[in-house]
Amino acid sequence: MKKILIIGVAVAAFMFNSCVDDLEISPKNPDTILSGNLGDDPVYMEQVLAKIYASFIIVGQGANGGADIASSDEAFFTTMRALWNLQELPTDEAICAWGDIGIADLNTQTWSPSNPFLTALYQRLGLSITYANDFIGLTNGDNDPAVLRYNSEARFLRALAYYWQMDLFGNPPFTTEADGVGKFYPKQIKRADLFEYIEDELLAIENLLAEPGTSSQQADQGALWMLLARMYLNAEVYTGTPRWADCITYANKVINSGKYELNDNYRQNFSADNNYPVNPEMIFAWEQDGIYTQGPVGTTFIIQSSSDAEYIPAGVFHDLPGNPNWNGNRARKDFLNVLIDTTAVYGGDPIPASDIYFEQSADSRVFVRQKKSLDIPSASSSGDFGIGVYKFTAKNADGSRAANYSDTYASTDFPVFRLADAYLMRAEALLRSNDAENAVKDVNLIRERAFGDASGNITAEQLTEQFLLDERGREFYYEAQRRTDLVRFGQFTNGTYHWQWKGGVFEGAATSSHLNIYPIPGDEVAANPNMVQNSNY
Repeated sequence: MKKILIIGVAVAAFMFNSCVDDLEISPKNPDTILSGNLGDDPVYMEQVLAKIYASFIIVGQGANGGADIASSDEAFFTTMRALWNLQELPTDEAICAWGDIGIADLNTQTWSPSNPFLTALYQRLGLSITYANDFIGLTNGDNDPAVLRYNSEARFLRALAYYWQMDLFGNPPFTTEADGVGKFYPKQIKRADLFEYIEDELLAIENLLAEPGTSSQQADQGALWMLLARMYLNAEVYTGTPRWADCITYANKVINSGKYELNDNYRQNFSADNNYPVNPEMIFAWEQDGIYTQGPVGTTFIIQSSSDAEYIPAGVFHDLPGNPNWNGNRARKDFLNVLIDTTAVYGGDPIPASDIYFEQSADSRVFVRQKKSLDIPSASSSGDFGIGVYKFTAKNADGSRAANYSDTYASTDFPVFRLADAYLMRAEALLRSNDAENAVKDVNLIRERAFGDASGNITAEQLTEQFLLDERGREFYYEAQRRTDLVRFGQFTNGTYHWQWKGGVFEGAATSSHLNIYPIPGDEVAANPNMVQNSNY
C-alpha cells in the first residue's frame, strides 16, 4: 500500500458486532464499492483493505462519506484517541485538564459503564472487526497470492482489534465472517477463550503475511510476532496461566529476523520520518499524513493536547502553528520520579527551577519540562500544572519539515510495535523465568541507547520487577501502554504505587481491583440479552 491511503468503502451492508446506542451512534454505509464488484479490479481490494487500516486512526472518509460513527465530537472518539485516553489518563503518565464528560472519571479511576470514551472505543473496535469480517468473508477461497495476503492482513487487523477488546473489556461480543451480515445479538466470549481464538488466528496466518521488514504501515510477519509476544507477556492476566517461554520465542523471532535495529536517535520514533525503513526500529504503526489523513486524531491529538502557548508552544516544539495549543494533557509529578532518578541527578536537593527541561539528566528519552508547578492542585486544574510532555513532534528527526507538511495536522505515524519492545518483553519474560543474567543484557541494550554509553547500565542484582516496570515507563511513555503494564505488575489499582489523584485524592490511594478491566458499556448490556456485565460494575 502506498504512503497515501486510498480510502475505499467497505462492502455491502456492514453488520455492527454490538448494539450500543450511546453517543447517537449510527454506522454509515456508503456504497461506492459493493460486494458484487469487489473482485472486478485489484484496486478495489486495496481500497477496502485501506479502509480497515484507516478505521483505527481517522474518523472516516471525510467529504466522501463523513465519519463512520456519528457522535457529538467525531474526532474525540476515534479508536487511537480513545485508546490513548483509556491507557494513559488513569495512570501516572497523564492527566487531562478538560471538562468534557468522562475525562474526570478517567483521571481519577472513578468511571462507570456510561463513560463515553469506553463506549466509543468499544464501538470503534467493533466496527473495525465488522469491516474485517465482511472483507474476509468475501475474499475467502480466492487463491490469488495478492488476495491471500490481503485476506491475512484483514485477519491480523481483526485479531489486533480483538486483542484490545480482550485487554480493556475482558469479555466482549464475538463475531467472525461465518456469522454473515444481518441483525442479530452477538454472543459474548470469555477472555480466556478469546485469547485462544486470537492465538489460533495469528498462528494460522503467520506464513501468509509478507516477510518481516516489508513496511511499518502494513501488517507483516514482524507485526504478527510482536502481537503474539505481547499477548504471551500478558497471558497470566488474560487466562490465569503464564506463557513466558512463548513470549521469548516470538520476541526472538523479531530480534533475530535481521530486519530491524534500534535507532540511535530515540526521538525519530516519534518524528514525522518515523516509518520503516527510514526508521529501522519501527515494526508497525498507524499511518498519518498531514495532507491525506487529516483530523485532530492520533499523533496530532497527542502533540496538540500536550501543547500550550506558554510552556510548550506548538509552533516552536512541534511545527503545527495552524492548530491552537489545546493545553490539556500532561504527566503527573509521580511519573517524573520514574522517568528521572531525581535523587541521583539532583543530589537529594529540590529540583532547581532553572532546569526547566531536566537537562541534568543524561537519559536522552527525557522530553518533559516543568510547568507552573510540579504539583497539580486539583484533578480539574488547568494544563499549566504538572509535567509538560513533548515527546511526539510533527517535525522530522533532523528538525526539518516533512515532505507532506501541514501546519495543522501531523504526518507522524503512531507506533504500535517497535523493536525496543521486543527487547524489553524478552527481558521481562527472562526475569520472570529466573534468568536475570540474560534479561539484564536486553535492558542494558536499551539503556545504552538512552544514555549514549554504558553509564546507565545496571547489574543482574539490580534488575527487579519494579525496575523493569519503571524502565518500560521510561521507554514507552505516551505510547498507550502504561495501563496494561501497571495491571500486569499489580500496580494499576490496589498496588503499593499511588500517584496524585489516583482514586480522587491528592496523594493518591488504592482503588478496587475490579477496575483492572473496564466495564462493558451499559447500553450494550441493556440492548443485548447475551451480554453479562463485568464483575462489580
